[in-house]
Amino acid sequence: MTLGRLHDEARGILDPAHYDYVAGGADRERVLADNERAFDRYALLPRVLRGSEARDTSVDLPGARRAAPVIVAPTAFHRLVHPGGERATARAAAAEGAVLVTGAAATTAVADVVAAAREAAPDPAVWFQLYPHPRREVTGALVRRAEEAGCTALVVTVDSPVFGRHARDLRNGFTDLPPGHAAENMRDLPGAPPGGLTDIPMSPAVSWRDIDEILRMTALPVLLKGVLHPQDARLAVGHGTAGVIVSNHGGRQCDAVPAAVDCLPPVVDAVGDRVPVLLDGGIRRGSDVAVARALGATAVGVGRPVVWGLAAEGEAGVRRVLATLREEYDHTLALCGGRHNADLTRDMVVRRDGTW
Repeated sequence: MTLGRLHDEARGILDPAHYDYVAGGADRERVLADNERAFDRYALLPRVLRGSEARDTSVDLPGARRAAPVIVAPTAFHRLVHPGGERATARAAAAEGAVLVTGAAATTAVADVVAAAREAAPDPAVWFQLYPHPRREVTGALVRRAEEAGCTALVVTVDSPVFGRHARDLRNGFTDLPPGHAAENMRDLPGAPPGGLTDIPMSPAVSWRDIDEILRMTALPVLLKGVLHPQDARLAVGHGTAGVIVSNHGGRQCDAVPAAVDCLPPVVDAVGDRVPVLLDGGIRRGSDVAVARALGATAVGVGRPVVWGLAAEGEAGVRRVLATLREEYDHTLALCGGRHNADLTRDMVVRRDGTW
């Protein structure tokens, strides 16, 4: 089964409003579409006569040594699409050797997510994604929950000073989670009961001071997610973060930004080899992973395909998504004459018409 078929199966299963919540983007959804289309503008120029019978595609990431090059990007409310929710996703990611970034807006508390991952692997890598909260004590409480649960890194989303405007949700009148569902990581913290889609407050005044505070709160490595401008990538390194994730929030925030992959090379150039650079947004095939690797990404994150796999087939569907992308990537690496990830280099990426 292809990833496209998993999407189609999920669409046939889900409540249309819940499908639209996952599938939709901001405003006119131009960025949502361009994230995928952008990969069609790139082609790989293979090298020959230098391959190997077996390839090593593992990567070293903060808090996750020798991980798969495809990680599970943070997405909200997994129980909205399948009763197993984030627990099923966690078991699948751990079984496939993939980092799971569990979200602040998960419908399963982080401690239960990590416990589920440990059912599938003795030492899984689970990162916790958070938004800087307007109240410092709430941010601190979330950091402590992630630490106590056994997370190995924090991912701070920095592209959301306010919520994006999601036309599909407004059209569907979808503003609250179904009964029995909640943003469980926010339970028992100050603020509104965690039952709505926007119960995690954003902070328009979020600044580098907030990042410095988070870095002082924890000994865990901290990655910044939502970096598009190379100067912000330089600042991230200067402030002491352990990595940056080039992302436009899957097209769910600002609908006037470029495709994520188009922003990758300048960020990689700005960072150099000082910290890993990851990419999410638009990854749908193993060849997309190869293009991202050649453009300098250490690893890539996938979001919606994981949710479609979960909706269609539960834990097995998530495993299918991760295994398919990893196997397609390995196949593409072999076709490009590579033995290791580093054998994919920027000079091997050309425009689709073959021009440099």
